[in-house]
Amino acid sequence: MTKRNTYDIVRQMKANPKKIVEKPLYPMRINKYLAHNNVSTRRSADELIEKKKVFINGKVAKLGDKVNEGDDVEVKQSGIFREHIYYAYNKPIGVTTHSPLVGEKDILQSANLHGVFPIGRLDKNSSGLIILTDDGRITEKLLSPEYAHEKEYVVGVKNNLRPSFKEYMEKGIDLGDYKTKPCRIKIIGEKSFSITLTEGKRHQIRRMCEYMHNDVTHLKRVRIMNIKLGALAPNGHRKIEGKELEMFKNLLQ
Repeated sequence: MTKRNTYDIVRQMKANPKKIVEKPLYPMRINKYLAHNNVSTRRSADELIEKKKVFINGKVAKLGDKVNEGDDVEVKQSGIFREHIYYAYNKPIGVTTHSPLVGEKDILQSANLHGVFPIGRLDKNSSGLIILTDDGRITEKLLSPEYAHEKEYVVGVKNNLRPSFKEYMEKGIDLGDYKTKPCRIKIIGEKSFSITLTEGKRHQIRRMCEYMHNDVTHLKRVRIMNIKLGALAPNGHRKIEGKELEMFKNLLQ
């Protein structure tokens, strides 16, 4: 099965102007440019550049090259078309999503996977489901709150939940710098609950609990859209494929 082998970033940007979240600052390093336009992570971009698959104004790009506004940037793939890979991964507590410090491990090091990158993040003290893929096209659709894709977490807290906890959490909480969107809460026990969000601000759930005079003791993401963590062991991964993958892609539309 063959497929057109040129991915024209410039045409993509013109056809989908909403994908540009903020005006980029030029000149911009080519790996940052590819990451900024959701083509790949910077690390994957460097691999594409080393394989001579990235072109700037028709010339093969080199590591460290910079892109100016209006430049024609292309990523060319040749040969047989290969389907993108998608994994469900169970991040353990203590593993960072990316950019580990000395003595730390990130997801790819811990899982010993190559050629993929995590979509989104979980902080070091949280665990659970992260999707790993080599498909940079889905990054914005999965992460941007404008698409309202559900993510479900199971949370444990230090103190017993107040009677008003569910009501206040579900209607949205003003955290000062922003107000959280309405969410769904299911009380599991005196000190535990599940929460389903359609957004994912940094430390959002922890901050919401602090507003309700409580502290999170453990936080696990158990679902992203139709992809469920299930019985996947910590640091384990499985391929997303078949009907599960088909539904996932349809929900991303």
